[in-house]
Amino acid sequence: MNISANGKMLVMATKELSVRWSETKDAWKDTKSSEFEQKYLTELMASVDRAVPVFDDLEKLISRVRSDCE
Repeated sequence: MNISANGKMLVMATKELSVRWSETKDAWKDTKSSEFEQKYLTELMASVDRAVPVFDDLEKLISRVRSDCE
């Protein structure tokens, strides 16, 4: 189990979502589009940004625990 790799996958998926959203916004330009972005995507991106360091910290902690148990 590589938690850090899972964090990187989350970042890549979020970047892909961001790219797709940019493409979607080109065709969907109304108040609902803006509301959707503010309500869901902005918070999602911020949450992922906050989570990435936690993935790295968890990976370090698990490595330390494994090392201590050996």
